[in-house]
Amino acid sequence: MGNFWLLATEAAEAHERGFGINFDILDTNLINLVIIIGVLFYFGRGFLGKILSERRAKIEAAIKDAEKRQKDAAAALADRQQKLAQAQTEAERIRAQAQENAKRAKEAILAQSVQEIERLRESATQEMNVERERAIAELRQRVAAMALQRAEAQLKEQLDEGRQHQLIDRSIARLGG
Repeated sequence: MGNFWLLATEAAEAHERGFGINFDILDTNLINLVIIIGVLFYFGRGFLGKILSERRAKIEAAIKDAEKRQKDAAAALADRQQKLAQAQTEAERIRAQAQENAKRAKEAILAQSVQEIERLRESATQEMNVERERAIAELRQRVAAMALQRAEAQLKEQLDEGRQHQLIDRSIARLGG
């Protein structure tokens, strides 16, 4: 309360003295500050309003630009996602087609292998039959040759020259007549 009383007394003394220059820094700073703020508010209102409205317009433009870029990015993302889905669908179709082609190729190779095995069996069977026939023919020839040799040997032992002439004449007579 002591300070308030001191200020009140000084104000009364100042009022009694009249108008004058106050060299008290604390009193004058407050008054000067109020005056400067008032002057700045009065004269700077238009200038400050213009700066603020320009700043506001720039911010609004930046927001609109950002929103436009966001919409463009969302549209691009949707387009890319659609293309990705199409690519995945196409990849799945290609994979399924490749599996089907592989399955068909496998079946074709297996069928061809079965045919080749059957052909080889038939070829082997034919070769075995040919070899058997050849072996049988060879055995027959050997048997016939051996039979002829034996028959000749027996004939030579049993036939003398007279009988040989008689056998030859009979054979000629049969052929001739």
